[in-house]
Amino acid sequence: MRLYNWHSTISSRWFHPLLLLMWLIIGLGLRLTNLTTKPPWTDEFSTLVFSLGNSFLGVPLDQAIAPDILLQPLQPQPAANLHDVWRHLSHETNHPPIYFGLAHLWMQLFPTQQGLVSLWGARSLAAILGAVSIPVIYVFSWIAFRSRLVGHLAAAMMAVSPYAIFLAQEARHYSLVILWVIASLACFVIATRHIQNQTQIPINIALSWVIINALGIATHYFFVLTLLTEGLVLIVLAGQQIRTNPKVFLSPPWRRIYAVALGTFIAGIVWLPVFLQNSYGEQLTDWIQQPRQGFAWLSPFFQAFAAWVTMLYLLPVEAPQLLIVIASGLVMLIFIIWAAPILVQGLKANLQQPETRFVTQILMGVVAYAIALFFVFTYFLGIDLTRGARYNFVYFPSVIALLGASLAATWHSSQGKKAVIAIWLMGFISAVTVICNLGYQKYYRPDLFVKLIQQTSQVPVLIATTQVTHVQIGEMMGIAREFRIRNIDFPSPLFLLANQDHDPQISTNTLEKTLNKLPRPFDLWLVNFHAPIGESVKKCASETQSLPGVNGYEYKIYHCLTNSDT
Repeated sequence: MRLYNWHSTISSRWFHPLLLLMWLIIGLGLRLTNLTTKPPWTDEFSTLVFSLGNSFLGVPLDQAIAPDILLQPLQPQPAANLHDVWRHLSHETNHPPIYFGLAHLWMQLFPTQQGLVSLWGARSLAAILGAVSIPVIYVFSWIAFRSRLVGHLAAAMMAVSPYAIFLAQEARHYSLVILWVIASLACFVIATRHIQNQTQIPINIALSWVIINALGIATHYFFVLTLLTEGLVLIVLAGQQIRTNPKVFLSPPWRRIYAVALGTFIAGIVWLPVFLQNSYGEQLTDWIQQPRQGFAWLSPFFQAFAAWVTMLYLLPVEAPQLLIVIASGLVMLIFIIWAAPILVQGLKANLQQPETRFVTQILMGVVAYAIALFFVFTYFLGIDLTRGARYNFVYFPSVIALLGASLAATWHSSQGKKAVIAIWLMGFISAVTVICNLGYQKYYRPDLFVKLIQQTSQVPVLIATTQVTHVQIGEMMGIAREFRIRNIDFPSPLFLLANQDHDPQISTNTLEKTLNKLPRPFDLWLVNFHAPIGESVKKCASETQSLPGVNGYEYKIYHCLTNSDT
């Protein structure tokens, strides 16, 4: 009997850590699978360049340049340090430095790839941080709901969430800021419990909360949206308590909340001068400030709904075969019709239980107010946050915790275990969809574009684009990198970044001068070229063959033969 009890104790002691380790291994394996098969896009080039301590400003504009010159910012410099990272970052982009400094140190651990920074090294940092969110969401869910079952189910869903894997497979800062969001929410939940019970918030929780908030703001400015949602929930909570005790806002827990708010405000306000002095900020966010007309006024609702769904599941709706796309859409629709009542019922069950009602309301408030803020920004401030699904990181961990709680309530019903397993398996299939680039596809496909150039051009090529910010430089870097990685010598490319300020004609004139200097024959590829076409281009023969489109690269081809041929 003693032996049985001893083995039972050991089994119980190791069961939860081993189960959590399994979720971690699954999540890490998914995040590292096919990590470099998808080419980097412009935002990732921004991470690569600035994390190396390099700058985009050294790339020559308004002249034809070779790929090696264009790719110089992607070459590690032994003398570069963290000061260089911050110096270039603060003058050329609109992001705070924590992740870029961490990436600078991390990428030094990996050898170069044909002289260029390792893409696997850069992306693996985000992937590992994304995997870390699995045990972290377990701890948060356990703190919030006082249930290991909720913690395990939240961790299991975080491991396979297609949205989480999408963010974790990019060399960007979203995986790190999600960790700060979870940590801030943990402090927030603990604080609200003390407010509810009218007990003092421990000083270590208050100090940790301020430090976490400071790190969150220093990782991504949109972390402030998480803080705003927490503030809104606290305001509602204060309003409820004031009805029964008008002086409650002077009680010890509330005084400590004010101290946390002040500390967080100071930690955030220090970045305001840096943000305001950055002349690049407005140009880099033009894509979410575009005017809309007609049915475009409804698009934010569909964009937001699509992002919500992909936190749970996503089938190959971006597959090249139409039949697969249609079938995937139908299965997703059927699945959501089946799963939605189960998840709603699980939330209702948590709202009916005294021990889980309060925290469920708190986290539902975080999600509801965050979504409301997104639509306020979209419709009243003209900043369409719904266009960037990645920005939903500000409340994504709350969704996963609530999902874990809902599934835990479902688990105890007669058919609940089967339903939970089915939902998790759908998540796993969705994760495979993302890592195979059949969902959350990359915005840019330079790999396909370079293949198209190889198939189409039999002479050297000039690839020309209009340049406003380093976004356009990143677009061209993607093409140049593919030529380098694939060891393609012919057709030999040149690149023209025609600087464009407010007058598109400037880019047109630059292209004209460049064409007149180049020896013929060559093919001119106008890629994302947003300027009028000049006379020299019109003298070249335009491509008459119908060619496929390529994500991120809108192009036109002109065959420029000898000077006597027009």
